[in-house]
Amino acid sequence: MLEKLESIYQRYLQVQTLLSDPSVFEDVKRFNTLNREYGDLKDLVEVYHEYKKLLTSMAEARDILKNESDIELKEMAKMELDELTELQEPMEEKIKFLLIPKDPDDNKNAIVEIRSGAGGDEASLFAGDLYRMYERFCQTKKWKTEVVEVMEGSVGGYNKVVFEVTGTDVYGTLKFESGVHRVQRVPNTESQGRVHTSAATVAVLPEAEEVDVDLNMGDVRRDTFRASGAGGQHVNKTESAIRLTHIPTGIVVECQDGRSQHQNYDKALTVLRTRLYERELAAHNEKIAAERKSLVSTGDRSAKIRTYNFPQSRVTEHRIGLTLYNLSEVLGGQIQDIIDQLQMAENTEKLKAGGLD
Repeated sequence: MLEKLESIYQRYLQVQTLLSDPSVFEDVKRFNTLNREYGDLKDLVEVYHEYKKLLTSMAEARDILKNESDIELKEMAKMELDELTELQEPMEEKIKFLLIPKDPDDNKNAIVEIRSGAGGDEASLFAGDLYRMYERFCQTKKWKTEVVEVMEGSVGGYNKVVFEVTGTDVYGTLKFESGVHRVQRVPNTESQGRVHTSAATVAVLPEAEEVDVDLNMGDVRRDTFRASGAGGQHVNKTESAIRLTHIPTGIVVECQDGRSQHQNYDKALTVLRTRLYERELAAHNEKIAAERKSLVSTGDRSAKIRTYNFPQSRVTEHRIGLTLYNLSEVLGGQIQDIIDQLQMAENTEKLKAGGLD
């Protein structure tokens, strides 16, 4: 562990030197990458110094016990060694946690997309339930949410809703939500009280910054059209909605929720960058999944991750075999406990992969 920490400390000093290099400062992408790395290494370096100090003090106490003849001095050394030994294990556990490789995207904002799946109108209603669940969860985290794109269902809910979440460590928290969410309940349209199963897919993507994606605007076609749905009289009078098409990949992004064409264009461009970044991210996650068991979705939307059972008020998280009987609280936005346990399971796998367990 000391060797690993020493190599990290040397890298920390190297990054510190690079950040003061004028040529690095001029390269925005490289500077931002190094600056994030410096911030991640700083906590480890501080604990490393504490750990080295602890080991040095323990060695000095053992030396006194071995070589000193003064009884009082040896008793004091014994007491100090006992106290320091109690601190050693918790500190090493903390170091193990800090040594877990971090996803460089964890501290980014996120784009969340919810789509209704199998189940018709009931799936659209469930997609609406999921949107409200995440909206309430974001409120408890004091994160800001902003809708980018909406396709409402015919009887309520959403066929599709895309929203941006901004705050601290948003993607690192929400990334475990990607996958198929399944609901089991009696639809309002069911006259015989039979339980139906419907589904909605959730995709959580780290919001791509301008420096993350090399986007040639010459490859992007911009179209304007009149917005539809709620929004006031301006909706039918101005072409404020924006459609961006990335010609090389065929990716199409529409945004009509903003009040102005400029606002919609900025939002659409953010989502387009994120969709392009998603392609690279999916390949990255597939590589991780090939190396170890990962709870983070590889982009395959067929992976069923959670079931919400209304008759039994049950929530089942299939990836870790977790079952809770607090459905109303979960749909009310209380999903932090589920996320914490998913993160713990993921970190355990990372510890094993890194040989730190």
